[in-house]
Amino acid sequence: MNIAAVGRESRLRALIKQKTNPMTITETLFRLGRIVATPGALEALARAGQDAKCFLERHASGDWGELDEHNRAENDYSFAHGFRILSSYRTAGGASLWIITEADRSSTCLLLPEDY
Repeated sequence: MNIAAVGRESRLRALIKQKTNPMTITETLFRLGRIVATPGALEALARAGQDAKCFLERHASGDWGELDEHNRAENDYSFAHGFRILSSYRTAGGASLWIITEADRSSTCLLLPEDY
């Protein structure tokens, strides 16, 4: 397969299909803009001993985390049509962490669900 000949999303899916570890893929599907975080999200990351970077990379590469099938489909539609994108992850400490990128891709926020 000539990976260079297909779109960015297709390349990501092709790499995963070739059994490449998706966590090593650094290509992003969309820009994150200015990155901000709520104090609660920063505290949860600190308690878990994790950096926001790994979650932001997953989000920007199209790994929506722990979303159900309906919300995954909504994100795929939002990505294709320029709407807001939401991902949900669990930290090593068990906290639920949301990442929301605005429709205009001007900013991305890390927050806890209760911060919304």
